[in-house]
Formats: sequence, C-alpha cells, structure tokens
Amino acid sequence: MSESLDTKQAEELMILKEYEALLEEYARSNHRQKFDKIEKAFHFANQAHRGAKRRSGEPYIMHPLAVARIVCQEMGLGSTSICSALLHDVVEDTDYTVEDIQNIFGEKIAQIVDGLTKISGGVFSEAASAQAENMRKLLITMSNDIRVILIKMADRLHNMRTLGSLSPAKQHKIAGETMYLYAPLAHRLGLFAIKTELEDLSFRYEHPEEYKQVVKKLESTAANRGLVYEHFAEPLRKKLDKMNLQYDMKERVKSVYSIWNKMQTKRVQFEDVYDIFAVRIVFEYQEGIDEKKECWDIYSAITDLYKPRPDRIRDWVSHPKANGYQALHLTVMGPDGQWIEVQIRSSRMDEIAEKGFAAHWKYKGYQKGEDQTELDKWLATIQELLENPNPNAMDFLDTIKLNLFANEIFVFTPKGELKTLPQNATALDFAYVLHTDIGNHCIGAKVNHKLVPLSHKLSSGDQVEVLTSRSQHPHEEWISFVTTAKAKTKIDIALRKRKKEQTKQGEKQLREYLTKYGIQPEISILDRLATYYGFSKKDDFYLANAMGQINWPENPQKILKEKSDIAVWKYTKRILGVGKSNEGKKEEISQEILEPEKIDKKKTYILREEAFLKNYTVADCCKPIPGDDVLGFLNDDHRLIIHKRSCPIATKLKSNFGERIISCKWGGNKIFSFPSAIEISGIDTLGIINQITKVISEDFAVNIRKICIGTNAGFFEGKIEISVHDVDDINQLCANLSKIKDVKKVNRIDVTI
Repeated sequence: MSESLDTKQAEELMILKEYEALLEEYARSNHRQKFDKIEKAFHFANQAHRGAKRRSGEPYIMHPLAVARIVCQEMGLGSTSICSALLHDVVEDTDYTVEDIQNIFGEKIAQIVDGLTKISGGVFSEAASAQAENMRKLLITMSNDIRVILIKMADRLHNMRTLGSLSPAKQHKIAGETMYLYAPLAHRLGLFAIKTELEDLSFRYEHPEEYKQVVKKLESTAANRGLVYEHFAEPLRKKLDKMNLQYDMKERVKSVYSIWNKMQTKRVQFEDVYDIFAVRIVFEYQEGIDEKKECWDIYSAITDLYKPRPDRIRDWVSHPKANGYQALHLTVMGPDGQWIEVQIRSSRMDEIAEKGFAAHWKYKGYQKGEDQTELDKWLATIQELLENPNPNAMDFLDTIKLNLFANEIFVFTPKGELKTLPQNATALDFAYVLHTDIGNHCIGAKVNHKLVPLSHKLSSGDQVEVLTSRSQHPHEEWISFVTTAKAKTKIDIALRKRKKEQTKQGEKQLREYLTKYGIQPEISILDRLATYYGFSKKDDFYLANAMGQINWPENPQKILKEKSDIAVWKYTKRILGVGKSNEGKKEEISQEILEPEKIDKKKTYILREEAFLKNYTVADCCKPIPGDDVLGFLNDDHRLIIHKRSCPIATKLKSNFGERIISCKWGGNKIFSFPSAIEISGIDTLGIINQITKVISEDFAVNIRKICIGTNAGFFEGKIEISVHDVDDINQLCANLSKIKDVKKVNRIDVTI
C-alpha cells in the first residue's frame, strides 16, 4: 500500500514538473499571457486521462503536456494551440465529446480538437485505409485553420521520440508513415528542425545498423571538421567584424538521414559526401533594414576571401520558397581544398526557417497577406483535391504527397503573368494550372516560341503558350509525365469517368454473349468466369472484355464445366507470381496455397527457408534477399509479401495499411537463390573483364545472370546481375572484386529487371 502511494505521489510530482515547465516556456513567449485558459485546459485533460497509462508506463497526461511544450517552444504558437494540444486526445480516448469541448472551451478549440481526433470509416471503401481517411480529415480542417496540422506535427514528433516502447511492427508502421507523409508535410510548412528530427528518428528505427554506422563516422570525423571550420571561419570573422555587423556564425552538420540518403542516391561512401557540414551566418534583424542588401554584402565579403562555385548559388531572398524559406546560399572552396556551403540569413529568416509559417504570425500577424500567398495557394490546391478524392486510399495519399515538396520553378504566361510550379513540371502540368478544361484538351505547347510536346519539362524563366483542341481527351500515359497533384487528380477523374462507361459496356457485351448461348448471366456465373480469367474484381473483368482482352472460346459452356480448383489455382498463381518452372508442381503448390500458415501480427515472423513461396514471397518492386532489412505486408490472402524497409512501395503500405505490417527477420538461406546486382568500375587494362568473371564464377561460385560493361578513354564501368543466397554472399563478393588491382569501385545496386 505504501509503495503504491509513493508511486502515485511520484507520478503527480512528474506531471506537475512538466506542467510548470510548459508555463515557464509560455511566459517567455511574446504571446498575450492567458495562463488561466491554459490552466483550465490542463486540469480538464488531467482529470479526463486520470488512471490511463502510455505503453512506456508513464501517466498518459505526460503525452499531451509534451505535445503542448513542442507547440509552445519549438513552434512558437499561442494559448489556443497550447490548449488544443493539451486536449487533443480527450475526445478520442475518453467519454467526452466535441460538443463538451465546445461548451467549455469555445468553438475554435473544439474545431481544432475535432480535426485532430482520429476516425474510422469514411469516403473510401469499407476496406480502405483508415489512416488515409484520418489524413484527409486533418487536411480538410487544416484548410480552415493551419494550426490543426501544426499540432498534429507536434503529436507525431513526440510519438516518434517515444517509439522505443512499441512493438517492432508498430515501429515500422509509424516510422514509415512519418517518412512518407509527416516529414514532407513538415518540410512544406517550413518546419525544418522538426522535419530533420522526424527523418532521423524514422531512419533510426527503420535501419538501426546503418544509423549507428553513420553516427559513429560523424563522431570519429568531428575533430577534423572542427579544424576545417576554424581555418575557414577565422579570416572571415575578421572581415565581418570590420562591417560592424551583429551576427552569429556556426557550423551546421548535415543530418544522419540526409547523409545516408545521399550515400544511397549518389552511390558514394561516407568519405565522399562533400557537404557533410555547412557554415551558417545569421545577422540580427532590425525593423527598417534592407535584409537583401545585408545578405549580398556578406556574400561579397565571403567571395573576397574564397572562390565561389557559380552553379551552386541559390537566391531565396529575392524569391522565397513556397514554404516561406528565405536565405542566400553559396558554395566556396575553403582554405583546406574542400567545398563548403555557406548559408546567409537574418534572425527573422532563421526563425521562419526553423518554425515555418508559425513564425510568420510573429512578424506579420495571423492574417492573409503578401507573405502568405504561396501558403494560401497551396491550401486552395489541397481543398480542390479534397473535393474530388480518389476512392483508392493509396492513390489519394500519393496525390496529396505530390504537393508537399517546395522545390519550385517560375514560369510565365504569354501575357507575362508569373506561375509557380514544382521542379520537373511539364507543359501539361502548366496547362492544368491555368484551367482544367485547358489541361483536358491540351495537344502541345510553345515554350519560348518553340513547339514542344506535352511531356516537355519546363525550366525557370520559360514563357509558355498552351495549344488545345476540342477533340483531345486525357490518356492513360499522361499520368506518367505530369508532376503536380492537380494535374494527376484531374486526369484521374477524367479516366475514371471513361473507365466507368467502358466497364458498363463490357458487362453489357458479356451478358449478351452468354444469353446467345442460352446461359443465364447470374452473379455466380459471372464470378466463376472472372476467377477463371484471373480477375479478383468483376469490374476489372468487364473492362478487359470491353477492351477486347478476353479470348472467348466458341462456346462458354466448356469453361463453366472445368473444375473449380483449377480456376482457383490459375487465380492464385497470377496473384503470387508463381513462375512457369513450377507448373509441374501445380497440385502440390495449389494445396499449400489454399492452406497458409496463420501469422501472429504481434510477433516477429521468422522467414524460414522451407516456408518460402508457401507462406511468404519476395516483392518484385525491390527484390529483397536474405540479410536485407525487411518487413512483411499481409495481403488479402493472408500471405506475406516481403519488402525492403527502404522500398517506396513498402513506405506507402506502412502509411496506408499499418495494421497489416508484420515485423520479419530472416532465418537463414542456403537453398534458394535470389537476383541481385553490382556496379563495378575501374581502369581498363588487358584481361580485366576475365579477372572479374573468374572471381565471380570460379573463385566464388556465383551464377552470372547478365553482364553489361563498357569502356571509355581508358576507364571501364558496368553492371553485373548475379544470383546469390544472401547479403553475406554479395558483400564477400564485392570485397573479393575490390582486391583486383585495377578495380576502383564495387557496389551492390538494385536489380532493375
């Protein structure tokens, strides 16, 4: 009894300490001091969550308090947001309703809390992702009050900081969802500090070994970076001091995830990432000063000392990013012979860079003005997408995600009107920006008075005239070369409308065909025919029929007499991708397929070799091999599809169907071989190819599936596709190939076939 009382007192002390820390942070802010409002929300939330615990064992109220502190300290929001953060889980986890919140705290807080409350069911199908529906509701509310998404960001950040207490499957689901949606959202809203932390935390749980390796290398090279920074900064400080500036200059190290991501995309080692650190110069903002002139004066001082790299100058002072980011970036050659990026910004720009649009309110007030037009445009686009959501949950989230990134170009209409588009936007994207009808009937464009196709990628400064024809209509291939969310959505709507018409036509044709042979087109008959031809949905079957893709026999009675288990086999073979080499084992495999092993979602599933193809198969999109960091996705047939954790498709699955994600580990493999590939380069000497193939085929006994190597000016490079048992095989092979005298670089790469 005494021990229980001591625990309770300790918990109450912990809660009180956290609450007092929140009040201290709020007192230091520049907001109107509404302590009574915050106190009321805290006591209400504390009472509502009394007795509830988090997975970590601490009182549940510690979570809303932590979210409120992030909202206050790291985002700079005021009392309404702090109260909403404290109350954000009350409606979801207790008996209180949104109406109760409205009666006690007013309409605005109730509206924000309602937007933050998770829901189930919705505009998608019954089987669709509740996660996608939750995001849709957030975005709808966000278009009325952006504080909804800011508080949700704080909620997600604290959940990521405390992810260690959850099961591996939950960790994969939440980390994947964070990387897929929340980190890009944070980037789009200008919350760079939060975006960076979300990415690093996701990376830490998705790839723990790689995370540790990068952190270890950063620690081991810290001293050397410090010397490089001091050699660069010392002469620059003397020059800046003579300009009578109030400034702060510091070293900024690239985030762990950014370094790893660059290593993957550029296929380089840690030592070859040249921009691991940058120098940031922040000068004091004062009302009335010309910030742009100050930035360029500092730029001039830097380039007097160090030679700039002309292709690496970024002027986001004159043209701020769509998320409000302003700074002047340049890259110079430092005294130690290394390229060093320098970021120049005022303290006002710096606060906006760290706290995003929340910081705009501090300087401009929470109202629509010139500085927020890009945000307003983005919110308007999101609102437009929400009016016609894609019924497929994953496609809907993909479309929303397309609009999150803020790398943009500036393009002009023939009359000189400026339009902002994402990088890699095409002439067709531009047509849809002007109007949906213009996009739907676009046949081409003139860019700088030259005729170009719809797929032509635009560049900043282009002047674009769109050409249209009333006979033109959207085509399937258009989806592949548009970039903007609006264009993809409008094309998809038009294609769905046409598909619906074709599906009805296909069903009508099928019914007429069956009636012709005296067969009543009942639902059971239609289901059997769809299954026979390998379609899980009748609509897909009808559409294929309308497109002339079904080869009908002279008399459909023959199909209907065929045994149902053969039809089931054909269908499951199509779904699981069982190859022709297994045709002889049809009966054996089909029996195994019909009786899958029951998988416990709460436990880590061991990928035993004998269960391959029976209970799990590897995904074609990323082709994992034993030893890779993987996870499983439980499909509708209760079989696992194994993906690499870094696979983009797996990231989508985690973001949409998190409850189907299974934590998996390899149980060893020495029988089955899996496709893999390496990239190899070096000096082109006589017999080098022979040495390479000898190591692969003879010394290492690995089967070469495909080899493609070319030479140029005494240098060779190429790709070799091989079959291996596991990651250890390919790592050892790369190590052996690296020992060949004139081989300079060997890396594993993704299989592209």
